[in-house]
Amino acid sequence: MDYPKLGEKLKNVLKLEREPVAMKWVSREPKNIPKEEGKSRFCTKLDNAMKGDIFYSTADEEECMGGLRYTGMKDPKDFPKNMRSGAFLVPGGVYKSIPAVQRSWKGNMAIEPNIFNAMIFSPLIKAEFEPDVIFLVTNARQGMEILHANAYDSGSHGLGADSGPICSSMAAIPYLTGKITYGFGDIGSRNNMTLKDEEILVSIPASDLERIVSNLEEMKTKTFFRRNQSKTA
Repeated sequence: MDYPKLGEKLKNVLKLEREPVAMKWVSREPKNIPKEEGKSRFCTKLDNAMKGDIFYSTADEEECMGGLRYTGMKDPKDFPKNMRSGAFLVPGGVYKSIPAVQRSWKGNMAIEPNIFNAMIFSPLIKAEFEPDVIFLVTNARQGMEILHANAYDSGSHGLGADSGPICSSMAAIPYLTGKITYGFGDIGSRNNMTLKDEEILVSIPASDLERIVSNLEEMKTKTFFRRNQSKTA
């Protein structure tokens, strides 16, 4: 499948301002893609890929516990107790108590640890590999159109993300469920990415990308979506 071409079509049909990001989990470190220099958070990696960077990252380049835990780069049993309990999130105001953290974390999906050694990040239009998940930053209307395109031929619904970290909601969950996910981001991603207040996040399993793009193009020829275009022109 020609993912760069699909990326161009997706950008054009939705009039996206930002580059969609291709993500892939791999068991071996790739030889034809540069390794990330230094450490960064998972959400910052997405931000850098949206700006054009192509790289792969291992546990050694991840500085966020969530990024390590939810992408499967490190077994949570190997974290210090205060991180495993979530106690570190209470002083910063993310949760009021450790029990609240523990209850919240039950809803966060994670890739099984130690089965992958690295993740690849790239703008979709430059992806010379078969991605697993496509991440997008959109406005509300664009996000709505993606969800309509998903339901257009299948009747399927996406999964709305809650306050969990985007390394779970926008990476692990679409990977593990095969469902489109959408949400507003969490406080960590909002603090570490160059997101506008009005922007939302959407992730598409790569196996659905061609269908979504085709549906979007067809929908744009129909009455309701032509009417929507005229209102926003």
